[in-house]
Amino acid sequence: PGSMAAAGLEDAELREAQRDYLDFLDDEMISDNQCRLLVSINDLRRRNESRATRLLSNAFEELVAFQRALKDFVASVDATYAKQHEDFYIGLEGSFGSKHVSPRTLTACFLSCIVCLEGIVTRCSMVRPKVVRSVHYCPATKKTIERRYTDLTSLNAFPSSSIYPTKDEDNNPLETEFGLSVYKDHQTITIQEMPEKAPAGQLPRSVDVILDDDLVDKVKPGDRVQVVGTYRCLPGKKGGYTSGTFKTILIACHVKLMSKDVRPLYSAADVAKIKRFSRSRSKDIFNQLAKSLAPSIHGHEYIKKAILCMLLGGVEKVLENGTRIRGDINILLIGDPSVAKSQLLRYVLGTAPRAIPTTGRGSSGVGLTAAVTTDQETGDRRLEAGAMVLADRGVVCIDEFDKMSDIDRTAIHEVMEQGRVTIAKAGIHARLNARCSVLAAANPVYGRYDQYKTPMENIGLQDSLLSRFDLLFIVLDQMDPEQDREISDHVLRMHRYRNPNEQDGDAMPLGSAVEILATDDPDFAQEEEQDLQVYEKHDDLLHGPNRRKEKIVSMEFMRKYIHVAKMIKPVLTEESASYIAEEYSRLRSQSLESSDIARTSPVTARTLETLIRLSTAHAKARMNKTVDLQDAEAALELVQFAYFKKVLEKEKKRRKQVESEYESEDEESQPQQERKTRRRKKARTEGEGGDSYDPYDFSDAEEEMPEVQAHTPKAPEASAPGEAKGPELPEPRLKAFKAALLEVFKTSHAQSVGLKNMMESINRDNPEPFSPAEVKVALAHMQDDNQIMVSDEIVFLI
Repeated sequence: PGSMAAAGLEDAELREAQRDYLDFLDDEMISDNQCRLLVSINDLRRRNESRATRLLSNAFEELVAFQRALKDFVASVDATYAKQHEDFYIGLEGSFGSKHVSPRTLTACFLSCIVCLEGIVTRCSMVRPKVVRSVHYCPATKKTIERRYTDLTSLNAFPSSSIYPTKDEDNNPLETEFGLSVYKDHQTITIQEMPEKAPAGQLPRSVDVILDDDLVDKVKPGDRVQVVGTYRCLPGKKGGYTSGTFKTILIACHVKLMSKDVRPLYSAADVAKIKRFSRSRSKDIFNQLAKSLAPSIHGHEYIKKAILCMLLGGVEKVLENGTRIRGDINILLIGDPSVAKSQLLRYVLGTAPRAIPTTGRGSSGVGLTAAVTTDQETGDRRLEAGAMVLADRGVVCIDEFDKMSDIDRTAIHEVMEQGRVTIAKAGIHARLNARCSVLAAANPVYGRYDQYKTPMENIGLQDSLLSRFDLLFIVLDQMDPEQDREISDHVLRMHRYRNPNEQDGDAMPLGSAVEILATDDPDFAQEEEQDLQVYEKHDDLLHGPNRRKEKIVSMEFMRKYIHVAKMIKPVLTEESASYIAEEYSRLRSQSLESSDIARTSPVTARTLETLIRLSTAHAKARMNKTVDLQDAEAALELVQFAYFKKVLEKEKKRRKQVESEYESEDEESQPQQERKTRRRKKARTEGEGGDSYDPYDFSDAEEEMPEVQAHTPKAPEASAPGEAKGPELPEPRLKAFKAALLEVFKTSHAQSVGLKNMMESINRDNPEPFSPAEVKVALAHMQDDNQIMVSDEIVFLI
């Protein structure tokens, strides 16, 4: 009688729970016409807090009650809809607090609780049908019997016997009616903890997850997911006995794919700051960002610029015939020991939203791409995703690239150009996406760079691999007292100004990201209270004695800025396209004719794509929608620096002399046009007060500017904007000109308009026409405010 009373009490509790849940449901929830209803745990918590707490801690009984309540509710609202589905399921989302776990933090105290598990899918089993109800017909007695099957993976905790009926009580044979039997899909996946969150020196943990019915095939290997489900253990019997240790699994009730982009949290103020920053320093923004990359590493300006381009990336194009032109930029750093190659790689790991580190000896070819393994339980073959597949839409940093064996190195050829891994082995033919940038660091063949051998002999990698790297930098450890003094001063500062709270010997923390313990992002009050700092506060550690005025962009701002800039898809202008084509043909002819110029890598058709990708990345840094001439020039500068080692071997102080030697050496082989531009550059350099020409000073004053810009001084005083600009233009007149110009752009539906056409359009219906002098002053004004750009008698709208 005691057990009967207990069962009655349990039933009463179940009915009460069912009533509570029925009270919570409303009509809007079931309008989607699906068999699984997504319920936000936050809504349930607001409505009935005790029920929500019980649901999370006593999952099996509560979920059964919830699903029964759902079935009753659907039947009362729409009976025909209720008959379409055998069962109705509940999926949960929202904030799980302490029950938001990773495979490492999932411990025994969570058994029979509902948890939200976050991780990366490493393998998926095949989808197989599983019998839920079998129907049998007896020809002798003309009777039909049905049998239900449950096991430990179903919520009703009592497993039925697994004996399949073949005879009835009187030993009459039974026939199975397969058409009337009910089956459900069943799949097992394995979730591993995120590579970036796993502690160093420990194997990443993994958990098996069971997906049923509508949840199967929602994910594939390499996806980052949040799975909400019930955690339970399966006792394993051997010979009638069970050992003390049980296998644990997660029975999923909701699977949420996390986006490929790790999105930072933005407030309205952040967006305003990003816009202001992109407009205020439009001339020098690329340099400013590049200097702020890895500020703890001294020098390497060009490499930092290249890494910034890699983080921004080009524009990926998929043509109509299915051909893909990659937008990822691959970089290889080759150089002597102790030139901060690995440190640069580590910095990228901290800055890039998704970056996976590997090393040469520690990773095999299949470990980088994908491996075919055998499932221990079923004996099936299955695919396991490698590092490059897991880093899809991210960056793979490969250190000690030269220590990899040739067989392993050839495995990444396809990934670097096509952005995918094709596997055809053991009866599996599969294609996995691996659209990632590769940043590799290697030592030369002999450990140190041999000055008496050509760059190609020092690098020792085959051309087919080198041509896939957009930029290849040779970093030398040169003896230059001035540079050594600066480096030693920098390193000593790093040791003097450690944070007192830090443990000795700990790695420098590279910006801490907030982990979100919910399936959806709540707006963090703490994040909004702390304003986003654009620049680092003045710190002896970063700024040093000589660099008081230099501003360094903070890491958090850099991360957000890069994320916004990556969304822009700039388009090539005709001017930049013709410039890139001309410079590419010159690079090709130079590499053929001048055999005495040592090249670091072959100049192939991929170099042309490299120039386009780099100039696009440069335009993204300026938040510009078109790739202008200055972007193409910056890209060419990077490519020349990476390809011809002559520029590299000289010290930074004497770069001007290097360029003049470079000019005289190549004067004969250069076309007439090129010599003119070089002379113009030279003249401009001499005219600017004798300052050494910085090839990366992307000022708007390009060499081929129309007369309008000749009247604009290089750096006008902010106090007197109109002093050296000829006639002063009154404010109302300037406003009228701006309105008229905007109207011209609107009616022509174009980003640029010729100067002559513009003059005609503005003065066509104007009672007070503008004189050419007034137009010049007004255009100069607008150019100073970064509203337009004038080049070759064409006005561009910015």
